[in-house]
Amino acid sequence: MENWIINEIEQIAQFGQDKRGITRLAFSKEDYAAREYVVKLMQESGLTVRIDEIGNIIGRINGTDAAAPAVVTGSHLDTVPEGGKFDGIVGVVGGIAALKTLKERGPLTHPLELIVFAAEESSRFGVATIGSRVMAGLTNVHALNKLKDQDGISLAKLLQEKGLDIQHVTRAVRMKQEIKAFIELHIEQGTALEREGKPIGIIEAIAAPARCKIIVEGVASHSGTTPMEDRQDALVSAAMIILAVNEIALEQAERGIVGTVGAMKVYPGAMNVIPGLVEMWVDIRGVDHQSIIECVQEIKDAVSEITKRQNTGVSIEMLSSERPARMDDEMVQLLSTVCRQQGIPYYKMNSGAGHDAMNISRITKAGMIVIPCRAGISHNPDEYATPEDIITGVKVLTEALYQLAK
Repeated sequence: MENWIINEIEQIAQFGQDKRGITRLAFSKEDYAAREYVVKLMQESGLTVRIDEIGNIIGRINGTDAAAPAVVTGSHLDTVPEGGKFDGIVGVVGGIAALKTLKERGPLTHPLELIVFAAEESSRFGVATIGSRVMAGLTNVHALNKLKDQDGISLAKLLQEKGLDIQHVTRAVRMKQEIKAFIELHIEQGTALEREGKPIGIIEAIAAPARCKIIVEGVASHSGTTPMEDRQDALVSAAMIILAVNEIALEQAERGIVGTVGAMKVYPGAMNVIPGLVEMWVDIRGVDHQSIIECVQEIKDAVSEITKRQNTGVSIEMLSSERPARMDDEMVQLLSTVCRQQGIPYYKMNSGAGHDAMNISRITKAGMIVIPCRAGISHNPDEYATPEDIITGVKVLTEALYQLAK
């Protein structure tokens, strides 16, 4: 089983692999190729598989009690542009391995499910964890209908191409009584476990992102003939905004806040034309909701002051604003007990990265296991987790699922 896990992670890495990493954006042909491969793996492992109205893949092994709620694990297959091979995939392949082991171990009272959540990354639509948000009832058809990628292709159209109707997306919502508990296995995407020298992290809280799109409007004009004092340069204003986001996040770092301007488009994009319009995407995260609200307001105030001073126009669109999620105390205790029983050192910690578990925690008891990733590097081709740490994570996941489902 150990060799199988590592081999399948490598196999899935081939979908979207290029010279600079893995690019498997949600609902792309590369994503669908990986999804088809994983469905086959699930079926070969004895799971019955269905796909819900938002594209989540759900594999199931029935328990002896047909009315019992399911014990669930899961993660995602989509990546950021030029990403790594472990983010999300460890939880998917590890989840299949765990369910396969438990099926062979013998019948359990509760059914087991593995969910491959659709569109976890925000890279394509500017909104993260779409599949789990839908499943938890945290979004609606109106909001989903507005989602388009940077090429103007709508989420609705992409779903329609695969026979899914966004108007029926509420059918993917799961009721609280359907799921007994949820556990996600993931790489840490930080350096806490390396610093502590521990192979397992047990998450107590997950930071929530607040994301916005800022559009700065200036006046495009000739770079050689327009005097410096007469310019309304949208990119200069945008540069000041980027520095302001960084400065404000640094000032609030002690409160657990981080801030990033991760993408930007400049128009018209010619070397000899003063930029007339800039679009930029901002990501603010923290584990305290009030701190996030205050940080976003500070950024809005700074943007207003900068653009007024630079005589440029501005609009700010909030793309998403979520509450930080606490993992269930019982699940934290269960995972701690499993680690102690197996003699595995562990560390209780928070996650600065968002995960599907934060949405599923709204409808059931949720827990999360993380394993170290080298130097904390993630969303990058250099992302790496050792086979030993992956196997340790799968062992903890398997035993925790067994304790919940027996």
